[in-house]
Amino acid sequence: MRKFRIGLGVTGGIAAYKAVEVLRLLQKSACEVSVAMTRHATEFIQPLTFRALTDKHVIVDDYDPANPDPIAHINFSQSIDLLLIVPATANIIGKFANGVADDFISSTYLATTAPVMIAPAMNVTMWEQPATRRNVAQLKADGVRFVEPISGELACKTVGTGKLEDVENIVAQALGLLRNGESFEDPHTARRTPNSIDLRDERFLITVGGTREAIDPVRFISNHSSGKMGFAVAEAARDRGADVTVVAGVTTVEPPENVKVIRGVSAQEMFDGVMKELPNVTVFVGAAAVADYAPVNAANAKIKKDDRDELTLQLKKTPDILANVSKNRHQGLLVVGFAAETNDVIGYARSKMEKKGLDIVVANDITKVGAGFNTDTNIATIITRENESEQPLMSKRELADRILDAVIEMRKAAQAPA
Repeated sequence: MRKFRIGLGVTGGIAAYKAVEVLRLLQKSACEVSVAMTRHATEFIQPLTFRALTDKHVIVDDYDPANPDPIAHINFSQSIDLLLIVPATANIIGKFANGVADDFISSTYLATTAPVMIAPAMNVTMWEQPATRRNVAQLKADGVRFVEPISGELACKTVGTGKLEDVENIVAQALGLLRNGESFEDPHTARRTPNSIDLRDERFLITVGGTREAIDPVRFISNHSSGKMGFAVAEAARDRGADVTVVAGVTTVEPPENVKVIRGVSAQEMFDGVMKELPNVTVFVGAAAVADYAPVNAANAKIKKDDRDELTLQLKKTPDILANVSKNRHQGLLVVGFAAETNDVIGYARSKMEKKGLDIVVANDITKVGAGFNTDTNIATIITRENESEQPLMSKRELADRILDAVIEMRKAAQAPA
């Protein structure tokens, strides 16, 4: 496996200490890491910490007499596979966006040809300022990848978006960019140019999120699905040229733009939406967590406790969407399913493939760290009838592209002469 070289840039924010955790996780993933810091970053954490962990000189100033390389911003920038800024202040984002090169890190940004990934951290007001939004938009247009900040309690005790993303997710997204980046034609813009429109002839139908099965007008049976994986597949398919329709249950995230969305909150509503759209599509992806059972009779009014210690619900099976899609498939339709399991993951996934007539199954152990519901990362095995491909911890968007790669390979195999 290739050993990636990462330039880790640390700027002056309270989250600077988190860069140490990022460094250690990257090293555990067999990456070689070199560290550069701004002067203000050294007020939060000492360069000695990074030097001890990397056994390398930590660059703060090109012209520091202790710096062994007098043109380090050139040599540093040309010897890395990724420039990763953690944390990124509003100041460094502004410098990057406007071509300012008045310190080592901003000079390195201008000199590097490697992909660039930025993980911002700042006060919510600073993050939402029009100037910051313009700078972020400019950098995205320039091909810079962002690990967006999350909402939470900030160092200033306010609550809002601006908190540094979890270090595990930052590392997962960085590794995902690097692994996909091996096929980039233009590494600076970090776009999947070889495969950019390889799904232009496909029409996808994707189920997303969890379903809710009503007990009464107030209560329901549901699950922890967020819809992140399904929407990642929808976004990736759209970006690769496909026409995409989503039948979405309950989700905690918004759908991507330029994707047709049909809402189906209950299993029956989702089933009806899928069967209506099915004749018009070429690939079906069942990424939703559909309830297997629903109450036989949902109450019309809220069920009162009435001093009862127990409540018995009679349940009935819901429509099996995957099985019905396979049963009613038309010529050329590919059917992709997901198997979220807690034990014997591959065994249950292969059994699901056989019982429901699936072409591809994406199996994941939801008990693994980084692979459960509501995470931004996943760990999975992509299974076809011919082989199994284990996928390590990565962003859900990267896994989505791996799944789509499997769809492309299946299409090629079907078109190959016998």
